[in-house]
Amino acid sequence: MAGADLISAFDALLADLDGVVYAGPHAIPGAVESLRRLAGVGVGLGYVTNNASRSPAQVAQHLRDLGAPAEDQQVVSSSQAAAELLASLLPAGARVLITGSAALAREIELVGLVPVRSAAEAPVAVVQGFSPETGWTDLAEASYVVAGGALWVATNTDMSIPQARGIAPGNGTLVAAVAAATGKTPLVAGKPQAPLFHAAAKRLAADRPLVVGDRLDTDILGGNNAGFATVAVLTGVDTRESIIAARTLERPAFIIRDLTELYRPYPAVEHDDGRYRSGAASAVVHGQSVRISGDPADLDSWRAACSAWWAANPDTATALAPVIEWLDH
Repeated sequence: MAGADLISAFDALLADLDGVVYAGPHAIPGAVESLRRLAGVGVGLGYVTNNASRSPAQVAQHLRDLGAPAEDQQVVSSSQAAAELLASLLPAGARVLITGSAALAREIELVGLVPVRSAAEAPVAVVQGFSPETGWTDLAEASYVVAGGALWVATNTDMSIPQARGIAPGNGTLVAAVAAATGKTPLVAGKPQAPLFHAAAKRLAADRPLVVGDRLDTDILGGNNAGFATVAVLTGVDTRESIIAARTLERPAFIIRDLTELYRPYPAVEHDDGRYRSGAASAVVHGQSVRISGDPADLDSWRAACSAWWAANPDTATALAPVIEWLDH
């Protein structure tokens, strides 16, 4: 792919939001401009989000307020996926306890189900999605219903979310509280399951989408599960160190600092006799160590190191971190 911009090989970008486009209320530097450039190079744009606290229309409005291109239908959310999943499993008019936002309740209404807020209203299912207003009382109501044997669907299980002040608890931490209280496990509708990505690609009529995200366990795993190419950005949760340690199913095809690097050539990683080269950097594996010739600040060093380590450990079901040895520094 040397010589051509990374994005030129794809017909659509399926972008995560938190940690990719914005952190909290503020856009990540360079993100909005990069998204606006897509139309000029003939690449479609969809947003795939696990955040179920806002409606797709509210998400699209937030993006437009930041200056990013966003029509309502370009946003595909885990709350929509959860509602569709519940509608496929329950009769019309069934009562569903909402543990989450008013936007999540609205998605439940749109598929012909009845949202309720109390176990006393005899719900037959629970849907749990992120809301910053969720408190102990809400989790207790969910636990009563789940422990009673009701169907339980989580919009997503992100353990953390990036905010302007740092990393905060995500829906997965709240789901884990109910799971710990009840001994039950929910069905998960959003990332890392494939349907959310397939739905976004279908809306854009995309054959060769590129999934971009900051999280290995949701964005990259989900894109890989969908059979799409994946690119990890370093503007959110995961880091160079966590990416090189990634288990096989969570390894991205590409690694970039931020969305601006979509418009740069991506170096081909070459290898010869166990040495992997990316740009001016190279890496070789010795036992449980990766020896890197290059600058730690140069992402090519990490691209070479990832390629070498992953080739030496092609099938890992859990994260496996090497010892990093810098030969030139």
